[in-house]
Amino acid sequence: MLTRIDHIGIACHDLDTTVEFYRATYGFEVFHTEVNEEQGVREAMLRINGTSDGGASYLQLLEPTREDSAVGKWLAKNGEGVHHIAFGTADVDGDAADIRGKGVRVLYEEPRRGSMGSRITFLHPKDCHGVLTELVTSAPVESPEH
Repeated sequence: MLTRIDHIGIACHDLDTTVEFYRATYGFEVFHTEVNEEQGVREAMLRINGTSDGGASYLQLLEPTREDSAVGKWLAKNGEGVHHIAFGTADVDGDAADIRGKGVRVLYEEPRRGSMGSRITFLHPKDCHGVLTELVTSAPVESPEH
């Protein structure tokens, strides 16, 4: 069962400049940064709030590390902006299977590693009214890592 909006993914050309905008404009601070070589992105997670289920809501800022990555291709075609929405779930495998059973294409056969040790999969945007949708099972987060 989907429990919350885990994060909104925002594609950007310059991660540091975009982080500074969100810090200066809204007061959001970086909770976590990492480079995901498999997905070809450098990212920053800006924590917005916590939730009663122990999760949190974030803005995920994504800068491609290579032009041929999914985010790099998307950014070249669409420019900076909202790339995807991610819903939190305790069971990414089960929810992906349930959603696949309803005729929605799930992009990964098996969930992959996502930000901060999470498990993720994506749903095809053409089956989700034009919205690239991610399902996320968060790993327990004890403290910020920078």
